[in-house]
Amino acid sequence: MPLVYQQNINSTTKLGVWHIAEEKDFFLGLVPQQQQITHPRKQLQHLAGRYLLKEMYPDFPYELIRIADTRKPFLENEAYHFSISHCGDYAAVMVSSTLRVGVDVELVTKKVEKIRHKFLSVTELEMITTIENGSARLLRDGLLTATWSIKEALYKWYGDGEIDFIEHLQIESITLNGDSGIARCCVKKHEPVELEVHLLFFNANSIAWVMS
Repeated sequence: MPLVYQQNINSTTKLGVWHIAEEKDFFLGLVPQQQQITHPRKQLQHLAGRYLLKEMYPDFPYELIRIADTRKPFLENEAYHFSISHCGDYAAVMVSSTLRVGVDVELVTKKVEKIRHKFLSVTELEMITTIENGSARLLRDGLLTATWSIKEALYKWYGDGEIDFIEHLQIESITLNGDSGIARCCVKKHEPVELEVHLLFFNANSIAWVMS
C-alpha cells in the first residue's frame, strides 16, 4: 500500500507512515535485509521500514547503514539522521539531513496499564488523570500509550542508551487538539534538554516524533 501519512516538517525533515499490506517478496530485491531476523512478521516490518526510507528519500544510502551497540541504526557519513519504528501493520520513519530525530508508533492497547509504573512518575500519572478529566474524546488507554510512545521517541532521539525512562525522560505537559497534540518534555541524562514531542492518534495507533 502507499504512504498513509506523510508530513514534510521542514525543508530538510520528513515523516512518513506506511500501512504494511504487502508480502515479504514485494520488498526483497528492493531493499537489503541487513539484520539476521528469523521471525516472519519482524522480517516484514524491518523491510517495510527500510523501504519507506527510500520512498521518502530516493538517494538514501542503504549500504552505509550500521547498527550501534545500543541497536540504533545510523549512517556512517551522517548524510541523514533517521529513526524507524514499527508496530503491528504500520511502519513509521523520520528522516532529516540537518536535525537529530526520533519517532515511535504504538498500537493503543490496555496492556500498557500494567507497566505504567515502570516508565511514568507519580507526577506524570497525576497529569494523565487531569487530562482524562478534561477530555471526553481520549480514554486512558490512549493517553498511557501516547506517553510510552513519547518516551520511546525521546529515547531514540537521545540514541546513546543507558536511559532511565522515569528519571531521565520527563514529560512536563501534554496539550491535545483533537487527534493531535504536543508534549513538552525534558531529557535529563546530562545537561537538561527541553524538547517538544508531537503526537498523532492515527487508526488506533499513537505516533510520536521529536527533532532538534
